[in-house]
Amino acid sequence: MTDLSLQSGARPVDWTSDQAGLRVRKRKAAETRLKLVGLSAIAVAFAMLGLLLWSLVSTGWQAFRQTHVTIEVTYAQEFITPGNLARSNYRGLLEATMLELVPGATDGRRVAAILSNGAQFAVRDRIVADPSLLGRTATLRVPVSDPYDQLWKGLIDRTTPEQNRRLKNDEIAAFDALVAKGLVSSPFNWALLGNADSRFPEQAGLKGALWGSFYALLTCFLLAFPIGIGAAIYLEEFAPKNRVSDFIEVNINNLAAVPSVVFGLLALAVFLGWFGMGRSIPFVGGLTLALMTLPTIIIATRAALKAVPPSIREAALGVGASRQQVVFHHVLPLAMPGILTGTIIGLAQALGETAPLLLIGMNAFVTAAPGTPFDPSTALPTQIFIWADSPERGFVSRTSAAILVLLGFLVMMNALAIYLRNRFERRW
Repeated sequence: MTDLSLQSGARPVDWTSDQAGLRVRKRKAAETRLKLVGLSAIAVAFAMLGLLLWSLVSTGWQAFRQTHVTIEVTYAQEFITPGNLARSNYRGLLEATMLELVPGATDGRRVAAILSNGAQFAVRDRIVADPSLLGRTATLRVPVSDPYDQLWKGLIDRTTPEQNRRLKNDEIAAFDALVAKGLVSSPFNWALLGNADSRFPEQAGLKGALWGSFYALLTCFLLAFPIGIGAAIYLEEFAPKNRVSDFIEVNINNLAAVPSVVFGLLALAVFLGWFGMGRSIPFVGGLTLALMTLPTIIIATRAALKAVPPSIREAALGVGASRQQVVFHHVLPLAMPGILTGTIIGLAQALGETAPLLLIGMNAFVTAAPGTPFDPSTALPTQIFIWADSPERGFVSRTSAAILVLLGFLVMMNALAIYLRNRFERRW
């Protein structure tokens, strides 16, 4: 083999010399260091992610189970008004019931405080649904109030001095009496997903936030998806390449990098200020998220259209298809997997946005799930913000649980995007 160094007139290189070997060893050492730095970065990233997940799971798993007490309630006529079942003395009925369950108790209000404030409404709803219970006994399982829920879960230390403890010794003894009778249980907390927000932690749930996020994302999808695809198709396939189209393209790329709080300020000024739309409405939230998601969908759609080989267009034009037929019959179907992937990723990003929703008032205290996109509501990110700002100890675990629910939805949406990409993607 001819030595290239001889052809160029340079001195021949002795690749077996000590200097050449030293240079080779240095290059290999540098490559090894680079690999170690990369592996260390990946290890640190996974460690931080694991720490985050461990922090959320260790704190939030307690919220997925709720402490309940099973009680036998006798609907005595001294507490129930037959002609007005909805406004009878159910608090007094619960006090009498709890006095019978706790031996030696004399203060009905203190022992009844073991039960959640919503227990009286559960007792009321039972007899309203079945008036024949008047004078009879019914078995109900009701949640306990937050301090006793914390006690059952071990979050209140019994060894703490009484003056520094949320529950006094006699209150703990009353609860232990119920435990000794086998009346206390910790089933899965379906109320976390089935109840709306409440100022009592044991009754607070994510139903309103889930429906609010659903309506907001639905509005966002119905607006951003067709508009984004239409704009991308025009810019990529039909728009003339001139300064105007270049200016529009640059601004779309810039809008994709604009902080989300700017879109919230825009929505506050336009939708609420000029158009007079209501605050805390998922429809307005969906409009705001649509403005934020549009650049992402347009960029993803254009990238998917560019990925279609030019030969597809040329072949269709060669057999007499019009430009419109080429785009909608050939190019767009082949680009659809990439378009759907970009759209789902954009919606997943919109699902986790908090700042624009806070600015349009979707952090209000709403105790009922919305029935339509025009009813006041919160969203998952804003509900997390509300609970994180609450001083109640019970909301700490519920905040972490809500974050886990949000992360679950984000993971599912990203997994769907990956599935669609792998399932329908074509390679040329």
